[in-house]
Amino acid sequence: MNCAVLDDYQGVALSLADWSAVSARSCREPFTSHDDLVEAIGDCEIVVIMRERTPFPAALFARLPNLRLLVTSGLRNASIDLEAARAHGVTVCGTASSSTPPAELTWALILGLARQIGPESTAFRANGPWQQTIGTDLHGSTLGLVGLGKIGTQVARVALAFGMDVTAWSQNLTADRAEAAGARLAPSKEALLESAGFVSVHVVLGERTRGLIGAPELARMRPDAYLVNTSRAAIVDQDALVAALRERRIAGAGLDVFDLEPLPHDHAFRTLPNVLATPHLGYVTRGNYATYFGEAVEDIHAFLAGSPVRVLGRP
Repeated sequence: MNCAVLDDYQGVALSLADWSAVSARSCREPFTSHDDLVEAIGDCEIVVIMRERTPFPAALFARLPNLRLLVTSGLRNASIDLEAARAHGVTVCGTASSSTPPAELTWALILGLARQIGPESTAFRANGPWQQTIGTDLHGSTLGLVGLGKIGTQVARVALAFGMDVTAWSQNLTADRAEAAGARLAPSKEALLESAGFVSVHVVLGERTRGLIGAPELARMRPDAYLVNTSRAAIVDQDALVAALRERRIAGAGLDVFDLEPLPHDHAFRTLPNVLATPHLGYVTRGNYATYFGEAVEDIHAFLAGSPVRVLGRP
């Protein structure tokens, strides 16, 4: 069977697992249109995708009559139309995914913002000013977590080690759950935003969380506060965030997720001086990739044997 591994940006997928059961090929560049994608993978019975890098809506399934198995990294992928997959006889399977890498990257962004690592490193390499910024203390400051699930809880533990006060809020969070993670339940989203020096987003994107932080919420934040988002871009109103950053109504933002990825070359996030950004690296570690591609191959073997595993959207 022909198998395509999409969006293998680093070109490592085929070296991290044994793909000998199929005729596998790696596609490193993102596809800009369905026409290009169909032309590239139209002969494939099996396709492996990385998170939400390449969406699979109903219209795409209709143009891939040979497709029988779609494997995604992770056990949740909102960019796949599971109902359309079933209608076209396509089995969709997932893999395990570690919550540790995105929690670690969250702290890379928090620390980078607090100590202005980006501008200081740039100036250092360019023989620019020696010590041009003054860092923000983490010890004694408040970290506000919007969401306290697996990732948020890991982020909270590190904050406590730094001597930070941790508050948390989400629509279903209870005081007991917050306390178990070493945090205090904020009385409201607004109260959290008003009090925190750092706000970090860790809720899952859904109908209730899309646009959860918009212009009114950003206006509640302190002018010396930083917003960090390693979850999903659409949880934060991107236009409102650009405006808040341009007008210096908040101190800055640490971002790893964007509405359109790869981010257009002329996007404001690439040039705003108070943005520290990474190209969606939250889950990109050797350990996570080994799990993704290793279990993708397991999914393929199980499917070929007639007993698929880790099936998503099973009726």
